[in-house]
Amino acid sequence: MSQPRQIAPGATYLITRRVVRRHFLFRPDAAINQLLVYALAVSARRYGVEVHAVCAMSTHLHLVVTDVQGVLPRFLQFFHRLVALGTKVLRQWEGPVWDHEATSLVRLLTHAAMVEKIAYVLANPAAAGLVRHAKEWPGVKVHAGELGLGMLHAPRPVVYFDPKNPQWIEETTLPLTLPPGIEHDSAEAFRREVAAEIERQEALAHAEVQRQGLRFLGAERASNVSPYERATSFEALRDRNPTFAVGREQGDAWRTAAAAVRSFRASYRAALGQWCAGVRSALFPAGTWWMRAFHGVLVNEAVLVV
Repeated sequence: MSQPRQIAPGATYLITRRVVRRHFLFRPDAAINQLLVYALAVSARRYGVEVHAVCAMSTHLHLVVTDVQGVLPRFLQFFHRLVALGTKVLRQWEGPVWDHEATSLVRLLTHAAMVEKIAYVLANPAAAGLVRHAKEWPGVKVHAGELGLGMLHAPRPVVYFDPKNPQWIEETTLPLTLPPGIEHDSAEAFRREVAAEIERQEALAHAEVQRQGLRFLGAERASNVSPYERATSFEALRDRNPTFAVGREQGDAWRTAAAAVRSFRASYRAALGQWCAGVRSALFPAGTWWMRAFHGVLVNEAVLVV
């Protein structure tokens, strides 16, 4: 059984979802970029999710979002379904689009975590050895200077989205917002922090490519690979699935966050044990989502564990 996850209104997450067997189904081209932006924009609008950063790699997607209303599972279900169905039509693909592993959700709890993980998302094309500088990546992405300022735009794709259905509007835009806690007067400083962290991560990528005696693939070659091929580089099986991040050298914050996670899980397990024993008045901890959504359990909203 997987560990229970707390879904808290206003929480910010790094989200990663991988394509089945590392196929290049999201290989960057105009059609797939349009599909991804449109699906993300309509999904974010539907569930009130604020998008801060995005990078669509050929084999996976990265997002940094804030779940304003505490409905992240609904948002992900809707968004991932639109992407999968649209991709199946666009690529004439039979079978599943997404990998069998669950979506990775890492809650970002500190300013340092926001900077590091947003930079990680934006620098990912360089870290993967695809382009020397992330800004060269031809897939869906944002730049550090667009954080809180930029706007992604896409007309309705010609595949899957029925123009006669009123929920699929003709054109959609997606504003890139700043994470919670970053005020207008500190926004430029935040963008500079992210840009500096991107430079650091790109420098590490350059050093690793040089160490291995390799070359960056380049934007043109990355755009011309077959979407039906698979990545062949070694990738270790995921042995850990972190639920939160606090940033480097944030020991006190990490210990506080880890204690909060343990407390939530212990309270959840205790309440679940009571509920399974027939005690329908069992009180689940704040942030319980699945049991409330599907079984209507009672949830303690007085104190939200963070």
